[in-house]
Amino acid sequence: MTIQRMDNVLIVVDDLDAAIAFFVELGMELEGRMPVEGRWVDRVIGLDDTRQDVAMLRIPDGQGRIELTKFHTPKAISAEPANAPVNTLGIRRIMFAVDDIEDVLARLQTHGAELVGEVRRFEDSYLLCYVRGPEGILVGLAEQLS
Repeated sequence: MTIQRMDNVLIVVDDLDAAIAFFVELGMELEGRMPVEGRWVDRVIGLDDTRQDVAMLRIPDGQGRIELTKFHTPKAISAEPANAPVNTLGIRRIMFAVDDIEDVLARLQTHGAELVGEVRRFEDSYLLCYVRGPEGILVGLAEQLS
């Protein structure tokens, strides 16, 4: 086997505090936050003179992580339109399984999340929806029905 696990997904943000608060409200746990800079990181990511703040969050079972990064130098750039639709090329969303989709929606809306479409039922299996969080981050929510 080549892959042991998927370690994390990187999301570059401008407002690190808002993004952390959003994912913590969703139920993720903040593992740590720290500044990252120096020649070693420059060589790994292929940029010069980087200075960034990084926060690592994990889902409660510890099997998945999100790395949130705010670049101070060089400044982050946007290669796509703000609030790109789900059919835009590239990574579009992260999907989370939740216990109570309505409760999660209500809590995330206090952090500025907006429902993209509607909460819809897929057969007798799931309630599903997409929400757009801080900085246009698209998150899918899935509640398994019994």
